[in-house]
Amino acid sequence: MSSYPPVKIGLLGLGTVGGGVTHVLARNAEEISRRAGREILISHAAARNLDSTTARTAGIKLTGEALEVVNDPDISIIVELLGGYEPARSLVLRALANGKHVVTANKALIAKHGNEIFAAAQAAGTMVGFEAAVAGGIPIIKAIREGLAGNRLEWVAGIINGTANFILTEMRDKGRDFPDVLAEAQALGYAEADPTFDVEGIDAAHKLTILASIAFGIPLQFDKVYIEGISRITREDVAYAEQLGYRIKHLGIARRDERGAQLRVHPTLIPQRQLLASVSGVMNAVLVRGDAVGQSLFYGAGAGAEPTASAVVADIIDVVRTLTVDPDNRVPHLAFQPDALSDLPVLPMTEVETCYYLRLQAVDRSGVLADVTRILADRDISIEAVLQKEPPPGARDVPIILLTYRVREQRMNEAIAAIEALDSIHAPVVRIRMEHLNSD
Repeated sequence: MSSYPPVKIGLLGLGTVGGGVTHVLARNAEEISRRAGREILISHAAARNLDSTTARTAGIKLTGEALEVVNDPDISIIVELLGGYEPARSLVLRALANGKHVVTANKALIAKHGNEIFAAAQAAGTMVGFEAAVAGGIPIIKAIREGLAGNRLEWVAGIINGTANFILTEMRDKGRDFPDVLAEAQALGYAEADPTFDVEGIDAAHKLTILASIAFGIPLQFDKVYIEGISRITREDVAYAEQLGYRIKHLGIARRDERGAQLRVHPTLIPQRQLLASVSGVMNAVLVRGDAVGQSLFYGAGAGAEPTASAVVADIIDVVRTLTVDPDNRVPHLAFQPDALSDLPVLPMTEVETCYYLRLQAVDRSGVLADVTRILADRDISIEAVLQKEPPPGARDVPIILLTYRVREQRMNEAIAAIEALDSIHAPVVRIRMEHLNSD
């Protein structure tokens, strides 16, 4: 074993993930030190609840003041597990200024303030590890940043929020309504009391921001992600999609072409045969297409104490391995050298081209479908499939489902406005984007 002294870790946060990190480091201490070349010890931790038995049994010095850990001169690596923007941002910047390396599981922090944090780390000659910020226990950051470094990555598409995936899976498998399944997800601990970040796509957008940056070599740009949640998806839409050979998944999609980059999170119809279509429950999966490797699927637990701790500890080991390495020779935070990031523009959603699923509530009379198809044809929107259902007993309206070929979103917006203006169409048109996730 190395003659170097143990590396001391400071932990900010002893909640679910913090407890997982202490357990993994203790249980796998011998394996970890063999991999890292040095012993790794958590010596100081800040916690909101100082009665934490997890920390006490691990023999860790506890404090209620996070800044005390950040300023501890014996600490080499700060592990930030507080979540949110503040005080996490201030504490991380202070740690970097103090010459300490940082490992974080905080996707919101990296997505919103990562550019500033990485610049501070570069100036200080320190590292920031953030593998646990995306897809929990799946080593997707390392895979894209290092394993696929020889590729020009064309697109990344992922199921990167387990709560939303659980809800859509239950709606499909059991024909349940969104509010009912959301309540169960909250009861099971999959969703927070305020589920907005999960079901409205904000959590997934934080993660997509990071994936797009390391895939394409662009700055982190959370404010340019198009975000749409799943709260308006109905069990009828899920069932109609199945009948047409598709499944609805809540995807984060980053795609680039000669015009720019697309960053979008929204419900998406994908073919049932597609790899991502079979990802169920709270599991995560990320599909990556590179010019050399083709498609690669990364699948695993997206959250939880020990899956997330697995990623945190891997980052700690990476940092320890490079403590004696020239800072200029480390793997760049965002995969590309800091002075080589691209100014590739992020396209507004109106400029994005996709296929569409449209559901209309139409009066049950002849000529209605002809009116709708004429509106679409006038805008050069081609129809791939039509599904017209029988109206429920006693109902005047009939559901009509259309699948279209690829069209620019702005043109579809205009078509939907014209369709909704017809006196034969009741209620807003339901629009869900479609992706085949092949080589196009």
